[in-house]
Amino acid sequence: MARKHPQAIVCLLSALRVHDLTTQSPFEVWLAIPNKARAPKIDYPPLRIVRFSGAALTDGIEEHQIDGVNVRVTNVARTVADCFKFRNKIGLDVAMEALKEAWRAKRASMDELWRYATLCRVANVMRPYMESLP
Repeated sequence: MARKHPQAIVCLLSALRVHDLTTQSPFEVWLAIPNKARAPKIDYPPLRIVRFSGAALTDGIEEHQIDGVNVRVTNVARTVADCFKFRNKIGLDVAMEALKEAWRAKRASMDELWRYATLCRVANVMRPYMESLP
């Protein structure tokens, strides 16, 4: 998948799985692609496509080696902010679990979380949850 579509970015539930921040096991691979890009067509695994543009497409992207292939994945703080952005698709409980787990495991600082919350335009949504962290 990553070889055929190098512009695709693993995000949301799939990125949570890569970072080991969720108990969920997504049955689809969540991919972010540029706004005007053609969606990849493959039979397996099932894909769930979200579209980004500008800074949302380029900021907070890491390269991970998965089975010998370089795969682009959103970083921990960015993944948490994306979960809040797409909370209507994945569920607020999943976003809250990701935030708590990232904070508990010290995988993201408050500054990083706030930066990506602002980038994803969910700062006002995330603020009360971030303030409640111990």
